[in-house]
Amino acid sequence: MSTYTVPFIINGEERHAEKTFDVKSPDTGNVLHQCGIATEADALAAVEAAAVAGQQWRNFPATKRRDIILKAAEIVNNRRDELAQYMMDEVGAPRGWADFNLNLVIDMYKDTAGRVSAVEGTVPLCAEGLTSMVVKEPYGVVLAMAPWNAPYILGTRSVLFPLAAGCTVVFKGSETAPRTHRAIVSVLSEAGLPNGVLNYIVTDPAHAPSVTESLIGNPSIKKINFTGSTPVGRILAKLAGQYLKPVVLELGGKAPAIVWEDADLDLAAQQCAAGAFFFSGQICMATEKIIAHKKISGAFQEKLLGTIKQHFPSEGDAPILINTQSVDKNKKLLKDAVSKGASLLHGDVDAEETSKTRLRPIVVSKVTPEMDIYKTESFGPSVSLIEVESEEEALRIANDTEYGLTSSVFTENLRVGLRFARGIETGAVHINNMTIHDEMTLPHGGAKASGYGRFNGLSGVEEWVRTKTITWRN
Repeated sequence: MSTYTVPFIINGEERHAEKTFDVKSPDTGNVLHQCGIATEADALAAVEAAAVAGQQWRNFPATKRRDIILKAAEIVNNRRDELAQYMMDEVGAPRGWADFNLNLVIDMYKDTAGRVSAVEGTVPLCAEGLTSMVVKEPYGVVLAMAPWNAPYILGTRSVLFPLAAGCTVVFKGSETAPRTHRAIVSVLSEAGLPNGVLNYIVTDPAHAPSVTESLIGNPSIKKINFTGSTPVGRILAKLAGQYLKPVVLELGGKAPAIVWEDADLDLAAQQCAAGAFFFSGQICMATEKIIAHKKISGAFQEKLLGTIKQHFPSEGDAPILINTQSVDKNKKLLKDAVSKGASLLHGDVDAEETSKTRLRPIVVSKVTPEMDIYKTESFGPSVSLIEVESEEEALRIANDTEYGLTSSVFTENLRVGLRFARGIETGAVHINNMTIHDEMTLPHGGAKASGYGRFNGLSGVEEWVRTKTITWRN
Protein backbone atom coordinates (compact mmCIF):
# COMPACT_ATOMS: atom_id res chain seq x y z
CA MET A 1 0.00 0.00 0.00
CA SER A 2 1.36 3.41 -0.99
CA THR A 3 2.29 5.85 1.74
CA TYR A 4 2.13 8.87 -0.58
CA THR A 5 -0.56 11.48 0.09
CA VAL A 6 -1.50 14.05 -2.55
CA PRO A 7 -1.10 17.47 -0.89
CA PHE A 8 -2.90 20.75 -1.57
CA ILE A 9 -0.89 23.68 -2.90
CA ILE A 10 -1.75 27.00 -1.25
CA ASN A 11 0.41 30.07 -1.79
CA GLY A 12 3.10 27.91 -3.35
CA GLU A 13 3.43 25.59 -0.35
CA GLU A 14 2.28 22.03 0.23
CA ARG A 15 -0.53 21.72 2.74
CA HIS A 16 -1.49 18.36 4.23
CA ALA A 17 -4.99 17.72 5.49
CA GLU A 18 -5.85 16.01 8.76
CA LYS A 19 -8.11 13.49 7.00
CA THR A 20 -7.52 11.58 3.78
CA PHE A 21 -9.27 9.21 1.41
CA ASP A 22 -7.95 6.33 -0.70
CA VAL A 23 -7.41 6.74 -4.44
CA LYS A 24 -7.86 3.36 -6.13
CA SER A 25 -6.88 1.96 -9.50
CA PRO A 26 -9.91 1.37 -11.76
CA ASP A 27 -7.95 -1.52 -13.27
CA THR A 28 -7.00 -3.52 -10.18
CA GLY A 29 -9.02 -1.92 -7.39
CA ASN A 30 -5.82 -1.56 -5.39
CA VAL A 31 -5.06 1.61 -3.43
CA LEU A 32 -2.64 3.80 -5.38
CA HIS A 33 -2.19 6.53 -2.76
CA GLN A 34 -4.14 8.81 -0.45
CA CYS A 35 -5.39 12.34 -0.97
CA GLY A 36 -6.23 15.01 1.55
CA ILE A 37 -9.85 16.01 2.22
CA ALA A 38 -10.14 19.77 1.93
CA THR A 39 -12.37 21.59 4.40
CA GLU A 40 -14.01 25.00 4.13
CA ALA A 41 -11.00 26.40 6.00
CA ASP A 42 -8.66 25.03 3.32
CA ALA A 43 -10.88 26.52 0.62
CA LEU A 44 -10.82 29.91 2.35
CA ALA A 45 -7.03 29.81 2.62
CA ALA A 46 -6.75 29.06 -1.10
CA VAL A 47 -9.05 31.96 -2.01
CA GLU A 48 -7.19 34.37 0.26
CA ALA A 49 -3.85 33.39 -1.26
CA ALA A 50 -5.24 33.91 -4.76
CA ALA A 51 -6.73 37.27 -3.84
CA VAL A 52 -3.42 38.57 -2.47
CA ALA A 53 -1.42 37.25 -5.44
CA GLY A 54 -3.91 38.78 -7.85
CA GLN A 55 -2.89 42.30 -6.92
CA GLN A 56 0.45 41.73 -8.65
CA TRP A 57 -0.45 39.10 -11.25
CA ARG A 58 -3.03 41.31 -13.01
CA ASN A 59 -0.19 43.81 -13.70
CA PHE A 60 2.46 41.18 -14.43
CA PRO A 61 4.12 42.00 -17.79
CA ALA A 62 2.49 40.13 -20.67
CA THR A 63 5.88 39.03 -21.98
CA LYS A 64 6.76 37.38 -18.66
CA ARG A 65 3.36 35.67 -18.54
CA ARG A 66 4.01 34.42 -22.07
CA ASP A 67 7.43 33.07 -21.15
CA ILE A 68 6.10 31.14 -18.14
CA ILE A 69 3.44 29.50 -20.32
CA LEU A 70 5.98 28.60 -23.02
CA LYS A 71 8.27 27.13 -20.37
CA ALA A 72 5.39 24.97 -19.14
CA ALA A 73 5.08 23.40 -22.60
CA GLU A 74 8.74 22.42 -22.49
CA ILE A 75 8.38 20.96 -18.99
CA VAL A 76 5.38 18.82 -19.96
CA ASN A 77 7.38 17.29 -22.77
CA ASN A 78 10.40 16.69 -20.54
CA ARG A 79 8.23 15.05 -17.85
CA ARG A 80 6.08 13.10 -20.32
CA ASP A 81 6.65 9.59 -18.92
CA GLU A 82 6.05 10.68 -15.33
CA LEU A 83 2.89 12.62 -16.19
CA ALA A 84 1.51 9.84 -18.38
CA GLN A 85 1.96 7.29 -15.59
CA TYR A 86 -0.12 9.34 -13.14
CA MET A 87 -2.98 9.38 -15.63
CA MET A 88 -2.66 5.72 -16.54
CA ASP A 89 -2.71 4.74 -12.87
CA GLU A 90 -5.59 6.94 -11.71
CA VAL A 91 -8.07 6.73 -14.60
CA GLY A 92 -7.05 3.48 -16.31
CA ALA A 93 -6.02 5.31 -19.47
CA PRO A 94 -4.04 3.50 -22.15
CA ARG A 95 -0.72 5.16 -22.96
CA GLY A 96 -2.13 6.43 -26.26
CA TRP A 97 -4.89 8.41 -24.51
CA ALA A 98 -2.38 9.80 -22.01
CA ASP A 99 -0.08 10.93 -24.84
CA PHE A 100 -3.03 12.46 -26.69
CA ASN A 101 -3.74 14.51 -23.56
CA LEU A 102 -0.14 15.61 -23.16
CA ASN A 103 0.33 16.49 -26.83
CA LEU A 104 -2.80 18.65 -26.82
CA VAL A 105 -1.69 20.32 -23.57
CA ILE A 106 1.69 21.19 -25.09
CA ASP A 107 -0.12 22.73 -28.05
CA MET A 108 -2.47 24.53 -25.66
CA TYR A 109 0.41 26.14 -23.80
CA LYS A 110 2.14 27.22 -27.01
CA ASP A 111 -1.01 28.61 -28.60
CA THR A 112 -2.13 30.43 -25.46
CA ALA A 113 1.31 31.95 -24.89
CA GLY A 114 0.94 33.71 -28.22
CA ARG A 115 -2.46 35.11 -27.25
CA VAL A 116 -1.49 36.70 -23.93
CA SER A 117 -0.85 40.05 -25.59
CA ALA A 118 -3.77 39.74 -28.04
CA VAL A 119 -6.43 41.10 -25.67
CA GLU A 120 -7.19 44.61 -26.89
CA GLY A 121 -9.41 47.50 -25.86
CA THR A 122 -11.06 50.13 -28.08
CA VAL A 123 -11.36 53.90 -28.37
CA PRO A 124 -14.94 54.50 -29.54
CA LEU A 125 -16.17 57.83 -30.88
CA CYS A 126 -18.09 59.65 -28.17
CA ALA A 127 -20.37 62.66 -27.68
CA GLU A 128 -19.04 66.11 -28.54
CA GLY A 129 -16.48 67.28 -26.02
CA LEU A 130 -15.81 63.79 -24.67
CA THR A 131 -13.23 61.11 -25.34
CA SER A 132 -13.58 57.51 -24.24
CA MET A 133 -11.74 54.23 -24.06
CA VAL A 134 -12.92 50.72 -23.31
CA VAL A 135 -10.31 48.63 -21.55
CA LYS A 136 -10.40 44.93 -20.74
CA GLU A 137 -9.46 43.85 -17.24
CA PRO A 138 -9.11 40.42 -15.62
CA TYR A 139 -12.08 39.33 -13.51
CA GLY A 140 -9.96 38.54 -10.45
CA VAL A 141 -10.00 35.23 -8.58
CA VAL A 142 -11.45 32.34 -10.62
CA LEU A 143 -12.75 29.02 -9.33
CA ALA A 144 -11.83 26.21 -11.77
CA MET A 145 -13.22 22.67 -11.57
CA ALA A 146 -12.30 19.87 -13.99
CA PRO A 147 -13.15 16.15 -14.32
CA TRP A 148 -11.04 13.00 -14.49
CA ASN A 149 -11.65 11.65 -17.99
CA ALA A 150 -9.24 13.90 -19.94
CA PRO A 151 -7.51 15.24 -16.85
CA TYR A 152 -4.58 17.07 -18.42
CA ILE A 153 -6.59 18.67 -21.24
CA LEU A 154 -9.61 19.68 -19.16
CA GLY A 155 -7.63 20.53 -16.05
CA THR A 156 -5.07 22.65 -17.89
CA ARG A 157 -7.62 24.65 -19.88
CA SER A 158 -9.64 25.33 -16.72
CA VAL A 159 -6.69 27.22 -15.22
CA LEU A 160 -4.61 28.33 -18.21
CA PHE A 161 -7.04 30.70 -19.91
CA PRO A 162 -7.83 32.62 -16.70
CA LEU A 163 -4.09 32.79 -15.89
CA ALA A 164 -3.29 34.08 -19.37
CA ALA A 165 -5.91 36.81 -18.94
CA GLY A 166 -4.35 37.98 -15.65
CA CYS A 167 -6.69 36.19 -13.22
CA THR A 168 -5.56 34.09 -10.28
CA VAL A 169 -7.09 30.67 -9.74
CA VAL A 170 -8.33 28.26 -7.11
CA PHE A 171 -8.27 24.86 -8.82
CA LYS A 172 -10.55 22.25 -7.26
CA GLY A 173 -9.27 18.98 -8.68
CA SER A 174 -11.05 15.68 -9.22
CA GLU A 175 -11.09 13.21 -6.35
CA THR A 176 -10.67 10.48 -8.98
CA ALA A 177 -7.46 11.92 -10.45
CA PRO A 178 -5.95 14.16 -7.74
CA ARG A 179 -2.29 13.35 -8.42
CA THR A 180 -2.77 13.93 -12.15
CA HIS A 181 -4.40 17.31 -11.54
CA ARG A 182 -1.77 18.14 -8.92
CA ALA A 183 0.85 17.64 -11.64
CA ILE A 184 -0.63 20.54 -13.64
CA VAL A 185 0.11 22.86 -10.74
CA SER A 186 3.58 21.35 -10.38
CA VAL A 187 4.38 22.04 -14.05
CA LEU A 188 3.31 25.68 -13.86
CA SER A 189 5.15 26.20 -10.59
CA GLU A 190 8.33 24.76 -12.10
CA ALA A 191 7.83 27.10 -15.06
CA GLY A 192 8.04 30.08 -12.73
CA LEU A 193 4.42 30.92 -11.86
CA PRO A 194 4.52 33.13 -8.74
CA ASN A 195 3.26 31.73 -5.43
CA GLY A 196 -0.46 32.11 -4.83
CA VAL A 197 -1.37 32.67 -8.48
CA LEU A 198 -2.56 29.05 -8.80
CA ASN A 199 -3.81 27.21 -5.71
CA TYR A 200 -4.94 23.59 -5.57
CA ILE A 201 -7.36 21.70 -3.33
CA VAL A 202 -9.30 18.44 -3.52
CA THR A 203 -12.03 17.04 -1.34
CA ASP A 204 -14.10 13.87 -1.16
CA PRO A 205 -17.75 13.52 -2.31
CA ALA A 206 -19.09 13.86 1.23
CA HIS A 207 -17.52 17.29 1.70
CA ALA A 208 -17.81 18.51 -1.90
CA PRO A 209 -21.19 20.30 -1.57
CA SER A 210 -20.21 22.42 1.43
CA VAL A 211 -16.69 23.16 0.21
CA THR A 212 -17.91 24.09 -3.27
CA GLU A 213 -20.65 26.38 -1.98
CA SER A 214 -18.17 28.08 0.35
CA LEU A 215 -15.97 28.78 -2.68
CA ILE A 216 -18.77 30.03 -4.94
CA GLY A 217 -20.19 32.19 -2.15
CA ASN A 218 -16.84 33.76 -1.27
CA PRO A 219 -16.91 37.43 -2.35
CA SER A 220 -13.36 37.20 -3.71
CA ILE A 221 -14.39 34.57 -6.30
CA LYS A 222 -15.46 36.58 -9.36
CA LYS A 223 -16.08 33.90 -12.01
CA ILE A 224 -16.31 30.11 -12.24
CA ASN A 225 -15.66 27.40 -14.78
CA PHE A 226 -16.78 23.79 -14.56
CA THR A 227 -16.46 20.85 -16.91
CA GLY A 228 -18.44 17.76 -15.97
CA SER A 229 -21.89 16.22 -15.95
CA THR A 230 -25.05 18.16 -16.71
CA PRO A 231 -26.74 17.25 -13.38
CA VAL A 232 -23.81 18.69 -11.40
CA GLY A 233 -23.62 21.63 -13.80
CA ARG A 234 -27.25 22.50 -13.02
CA ILE A 235 -26.48 22.57 -9.29
CA LEU A 236 -23.43 24.78 -9.79
CA ALA A 237 -25.29 27.12 -12.16
CA LYS A 238 -28.04 27.52 -9.55
CA LEU A 239 -25.46 28.32 -6.86
CA ALA A 240 -23.66 30.73 -9.16
CA GLY A 241 -26.95 32.46 -9.92
CA GLN A 242 -27.74 32.70 -6.23
CA TYR A 243 -24.47 34.56 -5.66
CA LEU A 244 -24.63 36.42 -9.01
CA LYS A 245 -21.41 34.88 -10.29
CA PRO A 246 -20.85 34.35 -14.04
CA VAL A 247 -19.94 30.80 -14.99
CA VAL A 248 -18.56 28.88 -17.98
CA LEU A 249 -19.98 25.36 -18.26
CA GLU A 250 -18.98 22.50 -20.55
CA LEU A 251 -21.29 19.63 -19.70
CA GLY A 252 -22.58 16.32 -21.04
CA GLY A 253 -23.36 15.26 -24.58
CA LYS A 254 -25.33 12.84 -26.73
CA ALA A 255 -23.40 13.38 -29.94
CA PRO A 256 -25.10 12.29 -33.17
CA ALA A 257 -23.27 11.22 -36.32
CA ILE A 258 -25.31 11.39 -39.54
CA VAL A 259 -24.16 9.00 -42.26
CA TRP A 260 -25.80 10.11 -45.49
CA GLU A 261 -26.57 8.13 -48.65
CA ASP A 262 -23.52 9.45 -50.55
CA ALA A 263 -21.05 9.04 -47.67
CA ASP A 264 -17.65 7.37 -47.96
CA LEU A 265 -18.71 4.36 -45.89
CA ASP A 266 -15.18 3.19 -45.08
CA LEU A 267 -14.34 6.62 -43.69
CA ALA A 268 -17.66 6.89 -41.84
CA ALA A 269 -17.24 3.44 -40.28
CA GLN A 270 -13.71 4.19 -39.12
CA GLN A 271 -14.61 7.60 -37.68
CA CYS A 272 -17.84 6.44 -36.01
CA ALA A 273 -16.11 3.48 -34.36
CA ALA A 274 -13.33 5.70 -33.06
CA GLY A 275 -15.78 8.41 -32.00
CA ALA A 276 -17.93 5.94 -30.08
CA PHE A 277 -15.30 3.77 -28.42
CA PHE A 278 -12.16 5.86 -27.93
CA PHE A 279 -11.24 5.61 -24.20
CA SER A 280 -14.28 3.34 -23.73
CA GLY A 281 -16.65 6.14 -24.74
CA GLN A 282 -15.77 8.12 -21.60
CA ILE A 283 -15.52 11.43 -23.44
CA CYS A 284 -18.19 14.13 -23.46
CA MET A 285 -17.87 14.39 -27.27
CA ALA A 286 -18.20 10.63 -27.86
CA THR A 287 -20.56 9.45 -30.61
CA GLU A 288 -23.74 8.12 -28.99
CA LYS A 289 -26.23 8.01 -31.90
CA ILE A 290 -25.41 7.02 -35.47
CA ILE A 291 -28.18 8.14 -37.81
CA ALA A 292 -27.79 6.32 -41.13
CA HIS A 293 -29.71 6.76 -44.39
CA LYS A 294 -31.82 3.68 -45.11
CA LYS A 295 -30.28 3.23 -48.58
CA ILE A 296 -26.80 2.56 -47.18
CA SER A 297 -27.64 1.39 -43.66
CA GLY A 298 -26.97 -2.30 -44.33
CA ALA A 299 -23.65 -1.69 -46.07
CA PHE A 300 -22.60 0.77 -43.38
CA GLN A 301 -23.46 -1.67 -40.58
CA GLU A 302 -21.25 -4.31 -42.19
CA LYS A 303 -18.31 -1.92 -42.46
CA LEU A 304 -18.85 -0.54 -38.95
CA LEU A 305 -18.86 -4.00 -37.36
CA GLY A 306 -15.79 -4.98 -39.36
CA THR A 307 -13.96 -1.86 -38.16
CA ILE A 308 -14.92 -2.54 -34.54
CA LYS A 309 -13.70 -6.13 -34.75
CA GLN A 310 -10.41 -4.95 -36.24
CA HIS A 311 -9.66 -2.21 -33.72
CA PHE A 312 -11.42 -3.59 -30.63
CA PRO A 313 -10.82 -7.37 -30.84
CA SER A 314 -12.66 -9.85 -28.65
CA GLU A 315 -9.39 -11.46 -27.56
CA GLY A 316 -7.48 -10.16 -24.55
CA ASP A 317 -8.73 -7.95 -21.76
CA ALA A 318 -11.71 -5.72 -22.41
CA PRO A 319 -11.27 -1.93 -22.15
CA ILE A 320 -11.35 -0.39 -18.66
CA LEU A 321 -14.07 1.96 -17.40
CA ILE A 322 -13.57 4.25 -14.43
CA ASN A 323 -15.73 2.20 -12.03
CA THR A 324 -18.31 -0.58 -11.78
CA GLN A 325 -21.14 1.97 -11.70
CA SER A 326 -20.28 3.04 -15.25
CA VAL A 327 -20.37 -0.56 -16.46
CA ASP A 328 -23.66 -1.17 -14.67
CA LYS A 329 -25.19 2.00 -16.15
CA ASN A 330 -24.34 0.96 -19.71
CA LYS A 331 -25.62 -2.57 -19.19
CA LYS A 332 -28.86 -1.25 -17.71
CA LEU A 333 -29.42 1.10 -20.67
CA LEU A 334 -28.74 -1.70 -23.14
CA LYS A 335 -30.95 -4.26 -21.40
CA ASP A 336 -33.77 -1.73 -21.24
CA ALA A 337 -33.41 -1.11 -24.98
CA VAL A 338 -33.41 -4.82 -25.86
CA SER A 339 -36.45 -5.44 -23.65
CA LYS A 340 -38.31 -2.78 -25.64
CA GLY A 341 -37.44 -4.15 -29.07
CA ALA A 342 -33.88 -3.06 -29.88
CA SER A 343 -31.46 -5.51 -31.49
CA LEU A 344 -27.86 -6.15 -30.46
CA LEU A 345 -25.67 -5.89 -33.56
CA HIS A 346 -22.36 -6.31 -31.76
CA GLY A 347 -21.24 -7.26 -28.28
CA ASP A 348 -22.55 -9.20 -25.30
CA VAL A 349 -24.22 -7.30 -22.46
CA ASP A 350 -23.85 -10.28 -20.11
CA ALA A 351 -20.21 -11.08 -20.89
CA GLU A 352 -18.02 -11.80 -17.87
CA GLU A 353 -14.71 -9.94 -18.10
CA THR A 354 -11.54 -10.14 -16.01
CA SER A 355 -12.83 -7.38 -13.74
CA LYS A 356 -16.16 -5.67 -13.10
CA THR A 357 -14.77 -2.38 -14.44
CA ARG A 358 -14.35 -3.73 -17.98
CA LEU A 359 -16.79 -3.71 -20.90
CA ARG A 360 -16.35 -4.31 -24.61
CA PRO A 361 -17.96 -2.16 -27.34
CA ILE A 362 -21.65 -2.77 -27.93
CA VAL A 363 -23.78 -1.61 -30.88
CA VAL A 364 -27.56 -1.64 -30.70
CA SER A 365 -30.05 -0.96 -33.52
CA LYS A 366 -33.79 -0.31 -33.87
CA VAL A 367 -33.59 2.21 -31.04
CA THR A 368 -36.76 4.23 -30.42
CA PRO A 369 -37.61 7.23 -28.18
CA GLU A 370 -39.28 4.97 -25.59
CA MET A 371 -35.90 3.45 -24.71
CA ASP A 372 -33.75 5.09 -22.03
CA ILE A 373 -30.64 4.89 -24.21
CA TYR A 374 -32.27 7.15 -26.83
CA LYS A 375 -31.81 10.26 -24.70
CA THR A 376 -29.57 9.28 -21.76
CA GLU A 377 -25.84 9.92 -22.08
CA SER A 378 -24.20 6.50 -21.68
CA PHE A 379 -20.64 7.81 -21.19
CA GLY A 380 -19.44 4.34 -22.04
CA PRO A 381 -18.73 1.93 -24.91
CA SER A 382 -22.23 1.69 -26.34
CA VAL A 383 -23.70 3.32 -29.43
CA SER A 384 -27.15 3.30 -31.08
CA LEU A 385 -27.82 2.93 -34.80
CA ILE A 386 -30.99 4.50 -36.20
CA GLU A 387 -32.25 4.42 -39.82
CA VAL A 388 -33.85 7.45 -41.54
CA GLU A 389 -35.04 8.31 -45.05
CA SER A 390 -35.04 12.14 -45.15
CA GLU A 391 -32.94 15.10 -44.03
CA GLU A 392 -35.84 16.34 -41.94
CA GLU A 393 -36.06 13.05 -40.07
CA ALA A 394 -32.29 12.94 -39.54
CA LEU A 395 -32.27 16.48 -38.09
CA ARG A 396 -35.26 15.77 -35.88
CA ILE A 397 -33.55 12.73 -34.31
CA ALA A 398 -30.17 14.48 -34.06
CA ASN A 399 -31.79 17.38 -32.18
CA ASP A 400 -34.18 15.26 -30.10
CA THR A 401 -32.03 15.53 -26.97
CA GLU A 402 -31.40 18.03 -24.22
CA TYR A 403 -27.71 18.02 -25.12
CA GLY A 404 -25.91 19.99 -27.82
CA LEU A 405 -22.14 19.66 -27.55
CA THR A 406 -20.89 18.22 -30.84
CA SER A 407 -21.92 16.23 -33.91
CA SER A 408 -20.73 14.73 -37.19
CA VAL A 409 -22.02 14.48 -40.74
CA PHE A 410 -20.67 12.11 -43.38
CA THR A 411 -21.38 13.07 -46.98
CA GLU A 412 -19.44 13.73 -50.19
CA ASN A 413 -21.69 16.71 -50.97
CA LEU A 414 -20.51 19.81 -49.11
CA ARG A 415 -23.84 21.56 -49.72
CA VAL A 416 -25.63 18.72 -47.95
CA GLY A 417 -23.06 18.74 -45.16
CA LEU A 418 -23.41 22.47 -44.62
CA ARG A 419 -27.19 22.21 -44.69
CA PHE A 420 -27.04 19.63 -41.91
CA ALA A 421 -24.44 21.70 -40.06
CA ARG A 422 -26.76 24.71 -39.98
CA GLY A 423 -29.65 22.60 -38.73
CA ILE A 424 -27.97 20.62 -35.93
CA GLU A 425 -28.23 22.32 -32.52
CA THR A 426 -24.69 21.78 -31.27
CA GLY A 427 -21.64 23.86 -30.51
CA ALA A 428 -19.68 22.08 -33.25
CA VAL A 429 -20.39 20.06 -36.39
CA HIS A 430 -17.59 18.04 -38.01
CA ILE A 431 -18.10 17.07 -41.63
CA ASN A 432 -16.39 13.76 -42.50
CA ASN A 433 -14.68 13.61 -39.10
CA MET A 434 -15.58 12.01 -35.79
CA THR A 435 -17.52 13.87 -33.11
CA ILE A 436 -14.42 13.94 -30.89
CA HIS A 437 -12.51 16.99 -32.07
CA ASP A 438 -10.70 19.58 -29.99
CA GLU A 439 -7.94 21.94 -31.10
CA MET A 440 -6.69 25.21 -29.77
CA THR A 441 -7.66 27.44 -32.69
CA LEU A 442 -11.35 26.48 -32.45
CA PRO A 443 -13.79 27.72 -29.78
CA HIS A 444 -15.05 24.76 -27.76
CA GLY A 445 -18.37 24.62 -25.95
CA GLY A 446 -21.95 23.53 -26.25
CA ALA A 447 -25.58 24.51 -26.70
CA LYS A 448 -28.70 23.65 -24.70
CA ALA A 449 -27.91 21.48 -21.65
CA SER A 450 -24.31 20.99 -22.77
CA GLY A 451 -23.49 24.36 -21.23
CA TYR A 452 -22.46 27.85 -22.25
CA GLY A 453 -19.29 29.87 -22.67
CA ARG A 454 -16.24 28.84 -24.67
CA PHE A 455 -12.75 27.45 -24.10
CA ASN A 456 -9.78 27.59 -26.51
CA GLY A 457 -8.12 30.26 -28.61
CA LEU A 458 -8.77 33.94 -28.12
CA SER A 459 -12.38 33.15 -27.12
CA GLY A 460 -11.01 31.13 -24.21
CA VAL A 461 -8.89 34.05 -22.99
CA GLU A 462 -11.60 36.68 -23.56
CA GLU A 463 -13.95 34.76 -21.22
CA TRP A 464 -11.78 35.93 -18.32
CA VAL A 465 -11.67 39.68 -18.96
CA ARG A 466 -14.47 42.21 -18.65
CA THR A 467 -14.80 45.65 -20.18
CA LYS A 468 -14.48 48.90 -18.30
CA THR A 469 -15.60 52.13 -19.95
CA ILE A 470 -13.59 55.27 -19.19
CA THR A 471 -14.60 58.73 -20.41
CA TRP A 472 -13.17 62.22 -19.93
CA ARG A 473 -13.85 65.77 -20.98
CA ASN A 474 -11.54 67.09 -23.66
